[in-house]
Amino acid sequence: MTVLGELALLLRNYPELEPLREKLLQAYQMLEACFSSGGKALLCGNGGSAADCEHMTGELLKGFKLRREIPRNLDFSKLEETEAETFYQKLQGGLPAISLTGQLGYFTAWCNDADPDLVYAQQVYTLGRKRDILVAFSTSGNSANIVNAVAIARAKGVRTLGLTGSGACRMAELCDCCIQVPAYETFRVQEYHLPVYHALCAMLEQHFFGKELVT
Repeated sequence: MTVLGELALLLRNYPELEPLREKLLQAYQMLEACFSSGGKALLCGNGGSAADCEHMTGELLKGFKLRREIPRNLDFSKLEETEAETFYQKLQGGLPAISLTGQLGYFTAWCNDADPDLVYAQQVYTLGRKRDILVAFSTSGNSANIVNAVAIARAKGVRTLGLTGSGACRMAELCDCCIQVPAYETFRVQEYHLPVYHALCAMLEQHFFGKELVT
């Protein structure tokens, strides 16, 4: 399977997403450029979209469809050969991604002491760097805390990728790339988001791990 093959598979399974082909390709290219330049992905969302952030992060941090062997160039000089081999056999190549949804101590402190609408914006302000990308999920495209995170990302020079539903929304105006799936109801939008980010993760995996490993 190739990068474009993964995209074709998504569109074959979900032909109603065909009008989004160029947006999907743009989203992949933004993510690929981020990781190629040494950047990381930051992900944010609410409710079921928060779970999608955790899910997508997991697909990036470890093997998804392929076995991602790691280069045999780590310094294990103080380990026994068998110990080192365990790491080489069991560790997997990953792409750096952080879900901003899982910081329980920070979340409760910030929402109690400051402004809940800025709970993600504060994290983006602190963690975001110019080579990074913010992946922002909002089924409406208007969630205040997500829109604020996108605004701060833009102010810091962090690229922004939005996943939303249909219709006019703030995220479509603010994001560098906004994938608006053809649905309005929250659960239906989320049902489309899953195959979309699975396809993006599969495309990235093909690019970074689908060829001969360079050691």
